[in-house]
Amino acid sequence: MPPRIEDYGLIGNCGTAALVSRDGSIDWLCAPRFDSPACFAALLGTRDNGRWRIAPADPSAHVSRNYRDDTLILETTFETSQGAATVTDFMPKIDGRCDLVRLVTGRRGRVDFHTELVIRFDYGVTVPWVQRLPDELGLRAVAGPDGVVLRSPTGLFGRDMRTLGEFSVAAGEMVPFVFSYGLSYRPLPDVIDPLRALEDTDKFWREWSSRLRSTGPWSAAVRRSLLTLKALSYEATGGIVAAPTTSLPELIGGKRNWDYRYCWLRDASYILVALMGLGYYDEARRWRDWLLRAVAGSPEQMQILYSVTGAKQLPERELSWLPGYEGSRPVRVGNAAVDQRQLDVYGEVVRAIFEARLGGMPSSQHAAEVGRVMLEHLEATWREPDEGIWEVRSGARQFTHSKIMAWVAFDRAAILAARDGNAAAAARWRSNADEIHEDVCRNGYDPGMGGFVQFYGARGPDASLLQIPLVGFLPATDPRVHGTVAAIERRLMDKNGFVKRYETESGVDGLPPGEGAFLVCSFWLVQNYVLQGRFDEARALFESLLGVRNDLGLLAEEYDPKNRRMLGNFPQGFSHVGLITAAIHFERAAQNADQRRDAPDRLVID
Repeated sequence: MPPRIEDYGLIGNCGTAALVSRDGSIDWLCAPRFDSPACFAALLGTRDNGRWRIAPADPSAHVSRNYRDDTLILETTFETSQGAATVTDFMPKIDGRCDLVRLVTGRRGRVDFHTELVIRFDYGVTVPWVQRLPDELGLRAVAGPDGVVLRSPTGLFGRDMRTLGEFSVAAGEMVPFVFSYGLSYRPLPDVIDPLRALEDTDKFWREWSSRLRSTGPWSAAVRRSLLTLKALSYEATGGIVAAPTTSLPELIGGKRNWDYRYCWLRDASYILVALMGLGYYDEARRWRDWLLRAVAGSPEQMQILYSVTGAKQLPERELSWLPGYEGSRPVRVGNAAVDQRQLDVYGEVVRAIFEARLGGMPSSQHAAEVGRVMLEHLEATWREPDEGIWEVRSGARQFTHSKIMAWVAFDRAAILAARDGNAAAAARWRSNADEIHEDVCRNGYDPGMGGFVQFYGARGPDASLLQIPLVGFLPATDPRVHGTVAAIERRLMDKNGFVKRYETESGVDGLPPGEGAFLVCSFWLVQNYVLQGRFDEARALFESLLGVRNDLGLLAEEYDPKNRRMLGNFPQGFSHVGLITAAIHFERAAQNADQRRDAPDRLVID
């Protein structure tokens, strides 16, 4: 039985990331980029599909782990009857390189360790040619264009297409391992000092996270989520991936297995709004520049997702040789959703640009022109059906959420145009916003249900409609919003407050029914409760959601309340954005309450 999804920790270098299990096995690594083929793919198969394990010889060792303070340096401590030792895992942030460092340090007594390195390029299928390094302690593995070097003073030997080693550490001793990726036709990656790399990595993460202001009683949880979002960024271009993994199932044994190692405009926009809410505007500027490069050209060709470099061609295919996580097939790479129309992304992109401008980010002529062309295209297409936020594969519909986010695009554009003194543009965009608002209220609302529905003519809700008060389409106190929340509570929420996206049994998405609760939707419900003044319910649900995080503070895309397991790709940026924005809503509510006490005659607008 493989480790549970929540049993993994994340390490990364803002270029790619690796997943480390509680038992000391690195079961997922794509090198040198997030979307490169994996060289460790045991996560979606077996150890023969690639992994790197360092663990005590004693299988009964007690395991505890933590991140070193405000960093992405993972420390796993193993305690046996003979002693204790810590494996420190991290990925140095060195421009142009992809390295993975593992330091085994004795704490007390003496601990015997085994290491097993199984390199399999091309998502776990290609066996490399392995040779010892001349005049160096280590080895080199090569297959086609791919090459890796492992340097360590430990004696290593080959057996059954695996590299093995045995060593021990006593208190105060340290055994280093440095794994470096490099193209096979280039010179070997230079040797790095692992202790200096540890010091530099520690300094980078601490300095970056130290800029976070306090967010109230949940500052520690927000800081860990913020670090996770930073780890999902591809710093070379400014792109932000939805998750570092592919094909972790939304239902164990099911077919809802997708590749999330790409930059969704929607996810990245939500992430940027969260980062800007915490004062991280450098990331916003880099993302905006990535966006302008990615969407350059005809607005009709704008996609909902791109590669981390902005590349557009992301064909979906299945990897037949991988059995999938706990038998969840197929394993997919690429994503066919790249060809879908999802009108909501226009609203999310314009909203992110709007928040950046409010935060003081200067505009540019190029950005203004791209925004204008996007809005003109949306002006001509918002009435058309689309596949919606959940990327259904059963055909386009008039999704209510998509219309609402189209309204957001024009609403924010009108505000910015007015701020810039462009009255004609402000009037034009406001006219579009007003038309969409009237259309949604007429066609997306079901008086019998007392709330808004998933798509025009539907008879049930969709958790994405929890965005209505969050984006300002209607106030949280509006009876139609109350009715929508009530319908979601009745039909999409379980007794613990976990919210599903929609009723998959309806067949609206063209896929077999069944999936876990979508965590970001539950965080949206928390925010609705806060805006409606239902603070006890908001706090109870928020605390329940915090309890779902693993011992390292990480969240997957979904959660199975019945079996108490995480589901979907991991860690998921969208889920961590939900946590951050919910905490910000609590903080703002507390600030507004303080202002009302200090100035009761003055209206405070949330």
